[in-house]
Order: sequence, then structure tokens, then C-alpha cells
Amino acid sequence: MNYLEKGIDTTRSWFREAGLLGDVVEFLIAIVIAFIVVVIILKVEKRIFSRHVKAGNRIQVRFWEKVFRIAIVVIAIFWVITSSELTGSFGKIAFQGTAIIGAIIGFAAQPVISDLICGFMLSASRPFDIGDRLELDGGISGIVKDITVRHVVIRGIDKTDVIIPNSRLNGMSITNMTRHKAIRSMRFTFPVAYGSDVERAMSVIRKAVGDSPYTVPGYEGPDGTRDYGPVYFMAYEASSLSMVTTAYFHPGTRGEIVRSDVNVRVHHALRDAGIEIPYSYMNVVIRGPGEKTEE
Repeated sequence: MNYLEKGIDTTRSWFREAGLLGDVVEFLIAIVIAFIVVVIILKVEKRIFSRHVKAGNRIQVRFWEKVFRIAIVVIAIFWVITSSELTGSFGKIAFQGTAIIGAIIGFAAQPVISDLICGFMLSASRPFDIGDRLELDGGISGIVKDITVRHVVIRGIDKTDVIIPNSRLNGMSITNMTRHKAIRSMRFTFPVAYGSDVERAMSVIRKAVGDSPYTVPGYEGPDGTRDYGPVYFMAYEASSLSMVTTAYFHPGTRGEIVRSDVNVRVHHALRDAGIEIPYSYMNVVIRGPGEKTEE
């Protein structure tokens, strides 16, 4: 028996002889040791996982990193409870009714287990990655910021974070606006007043769309060259002529920004060109008592 083993045996004997005080001290020492070990392991784990992060697998690495951290913490807590005399008796009492406790825990943990399993499925199938822009059911849209064992964090245009459980997200229709798309497109409809010069309105709208810093030449012509989308005179509406065009932009650009910038530019361009943008209005005629309608 070496000196280390003798020292451990001597310390344990002192703890037993000291009674409750020794049990408390032993419990506190176990907590300190577990805390130090967990901190060291998590720092090493962070370096290891960061080396394996690549484009396309960030969500998978992040999910398994969170699973590993939770497992380390659970193991540390279990070791502290089982290694201390102070908590050993409590553990024996608690685990005497394992069937009842297991049933209670299993019933209460159903949502957690469901989220965990769906998290594994999302990590394996990888329908999106960290940084991808998604559009989900219910009008939810934003950029994926993080994934945990229970939920996915999506940051919206107003910088608010939407927390979606993995089980719910796994059952949603997901439109990934970033992946596998070199160029995105957005359809615009602009009304102009009857009597307007249609050809000039089409030219003004096309130039305004092309002047936006967010649009790119994405329309492929018959000769294979790319240009900004043409403008079409599509319909006679009740009070306007309907002009329709398509704007193209890079996947990394938010659609709200493109739509707002193009709308502002077309509005100013039509106004400066003297082309009227029609709007609905109502004439209200107020008559006094006894007044008749003029024929």
C-alpha cells in the first residue's frame, strides 16, 4: 500500500469518527472536486468540438456538444451523491421505491424525452444549419442561432429570439431560404393610374429595381445572359394598371430588407417621373334636412 492509499484511508477514518461534521466536510470536498473536474473537462471538450465545426455540420456539432455537457454534469452529480456518506442514506431511501419514482419521472419527462429524440433526428437529418434563414408554419421566420437538447433558437427581424421545442419543429414544414439556392427571387406588383405611359412606367420600375444595392441580375435571357427581371403589364384592375416584376437577390440577404428597399425606390421613381400611383377614395356628401339630391 503506497502513501496515497494510506492518506485516503486515514482521511476516511477521520470523516467516520467525526460523525455528522465529517460527513458534511466530505460532502463539500466531493462537490469541490466534481466542480473542478467538470470545468476542466468542459474546457477540453469546447476545444475538441470547435475543431470539428465545418460549414454544414454546425447544428450537429452544437447538439452533441450540449448532450455531452449535460451527461458530464449528470455524472458529476451522481458521483457526489453516491460518494458521500451524508447523501448515501438519502439515496438508499429514495431508491427503495424505484418503481413508483420511475413511473413519476417517466410521466413528467415525456416532453423532455420527446424533444431529445427529435433533437437527435434534426441533428442526423440536418434540414438546416446554424446561420440559415428559415420560414416556418405560422409566419415564423428568422435565422437559426442555436440548438439545445430541448429547443432551437431562431432570431427574427426585430432581434427577438423565438424558442421552438425540437418536437414541435420536427413536425413543421421548414423552408430553408439559404441552403442549396444560389439566388433567391421575390415577386412585386406595382399599380399605376389609367392614362399613364405604360412603356415608361415599365422602364422606370425596372431601373429602380436594378438600382437597389440588394438586387442582382438573376434573370436569364434567351441568349444565356443574366439581367434584372423584366417588367410585365399583367392586368387591368378596377382602378389601376398592374405592373409585375421579379427581383433577385443573394440568399444571405433578408427578404424584408429587399422588399422595403425596392418599394421605396419604385415609389420615389414613379413620383419623380410624374406617374400617378392610384388609391381608393370615397366622396362623402352631407345634406341638411329637407335638401334633395340634384338630378
